[in-house]
Parts: sequence; structure tokens; C-alpha cells
Amino acid sequence: MDEIYSGTYEAALERSAKLEANLIANPGKYRVMTGDRPTGRLHVGHLFGSLQNRVRLHRLGVHTFILIADYQVLTDRDTFENISENIQQLTIDYLAAGIDPEDGKTFIFPHSHVPELNQLLLPFLTLVTNAELDRNPTVKEEVQAAGLSRINAGMYTYPVHQAADILFCKGNVVPVGKDQLPHLELTRTIARRFNERFASKKAVFPEPQPLLSKTPVVLGLDGSQKMSKSRNNAVMLSATADETAGLIKKAKTDSERVITWDPQNRPEVANLLTLISLSTGRDQREIADSIGDGGAGKLKALLAESLNDYLAPHRARRAELEANPDYIRSVLRKGIDEARKFASATLDEVRDVMNMKI
Repeated sequence: MDEIYSGTYEAALERSAKLEANLIANPGKYRVMTGDRPTGRLHVGHLFGSLQNRVRLHRLGVHTFILIADYQVLTDRDTFENISENIQQLTIDYLAAGIDPEDGKTFIFPHSHVPELNQLLLPFLTLVTNAELDRNPTVKEEVQAAGLSRINAGMYTYPVHQAADILFCKGNVVPVGKDQLPHLELTRTIARRFNERFASKKAVFPEPQPLLSKTPVVLGLDGSQKMSKSRNNAVMLSATADETAGLIKKAKTDSERVITWDPQNRPEVANLLTLISLSTGRDQREIADSIGDGGAGKLKALLAESLNDYLAPHRARRAELEANPDYIRSVLRKGIDEARKFASATLDEVRDVMNMKI
């Protein structure tokens, strides 16, 4: 079998840039698959890191499936009591950010409600080896982050399940960060091996391309780790303006009074400047120069003001949506129905080329 985890990040960036240009010119050629795990409400890092890009692609007219990976929650957590509520909250944040599920091209759904999708897992598992799953660096990092002493089979095989998530609708574009490239490369390998083994005359699955994010990694308010609710360093999109200001006051900076843009030597300060930049569109150096010797107090006050102004429309729309749970459920039901149509057609095609139709 061919090597899966190969290629350089620079090469992936180059391919992503070409894909970006083609997406803008020919949005109808592409089908995007993206999504999140329902582990809680979304935060500012999600908004700047992925949500805004989804909205951009959606507004370009790209056919988009947004999957809520509820089964994956079971792979590294004991708790499952809040999965349903978290699915609703994720959907609210998607819509508040600007996703319009009424456009006929955008569908939001949890994968536990699409049994046809999950049936693809079995043939896909026959196309990879245990050794290849052992080498998946993303799984290793997730196991370490979750502090697991044992790896259950769900966690171990999740990259294969993710391939089913992407390929059931024949997704050919997946927005990813650098850390997700190994998962996507496995999906590409599974698609290629399936076609070679079962569908040599006419390929069933595309080999999806990564669309790499241009947004810098958004660190949490501790300035040292990626923003995450579990690390208690996040500003939630559902937080009030006062709660946001209070959290920012506790953000970590350093002892130097003069504010400068120096990501290498002053990562905590640089992170807060980046958040202001993302909220206002201003350059980080220009922001730092405007604060000057105003110190951490002025830096944090400016971030609180900028972020709250930026989030005000999202929060207003969020409140409207949260007051209408029937509409949220209808969006999810519509997404499930559409996903099942695609998955059923794909599964029929899979059975056909595998000589399993009766």
C-alpha cells in the first residue's frame, strides 16, 4: 500500500492557493464538507478560525455540508448528557455567523442521524492497515490532549469515519488547519484505494482537496495555548459584553509597559493585538504604536471594546435564534433529510461496484 502521511506543508499551501482561485472563479464545481464536534458552545477562536471562512464559501455559492460530529464526542469523553443541547447551540452559532440554510445549497446535520453515511465505514476499514492508523499524528495529539490512558476503537478508527463523513456526499473541498492535514490525507488515500480496487473503470469518489486557513491560530487569553473552552482560556460567542470585558481583564500579558508587535518574544501581547486586528481590520503594528506606553490596561480595554463591537450583531442574531427552538430543529431536520438523500445514492453506487446489489 502507498504511503499516506507524505508531502510538505509548503506543497499543501501551494495547492490550496490554486484551489482558492478556482473556487472563486467556479464555485459550482465544488462541494465543501466541514463541521465541528458538539462539545459545547463555540468561541471567538472558532469564529475567526473557521466560521468566517465557511460563511465566505457559502456566500460564494459553494454547495456546503456542515456536519456535527456527535459520535466523535463518545471517543474521548465519558459525558454525553449535553450532546443534544450542544447540537442546537452549534447550529445557532452557525446561523448567527451568517450561514443561511434557506439557500438550497447549505445543509447542517448530525452524523448519527444519517445511517447510510455510517455504513460506508465498514468497506473503508478494509482499505487501511492498523499500522497506518497507528501512525496518524492527529489521533496521537488528540489522545494526549484528552489525557487518555487507553485508546478505544472509536478514537482509533475515527479518521476512517471522518473519511465517510467527507466522501458520502462526494465532498471535494475540506477547509482544514495544518494539524488536520493527516486526517484529510487518509481520506484521499481511502478514496483512491476504493476507486482502484472496486471502480477502476469509473471512479466513485473524488480525492478531496485541503483548503488551508489563512487566519493565524487564535490563542486563548493565557497566550500560550490554542483557545479552548476546556482550557478555560476562551471567550464564548454567547458571552455578554460585560462577561467578555471581565475575561479580557484577566488575560495574560507581560511586565513591559510599552506595547510592541513582537510575536517571537512577546506572544501574549501579540495574541491580544491579533484579536484586535481580526475585530477591526487594522494592522497589528499600527495598533501597537497607537497604544504605545499605555500598557496592558489600554491594550485590554481596546480589545474589549473592539471585540464587543464586532460581536454585537452576532449576539443580537443569536438571541433571536435561541428564542425560536422550533426553527433550529427544522433546520436540522432539513439537513438530515438532504444528507440522507446524498448518502443513500452514494451507498447504492458503492454496493453496485462492490457487487453487493440484490
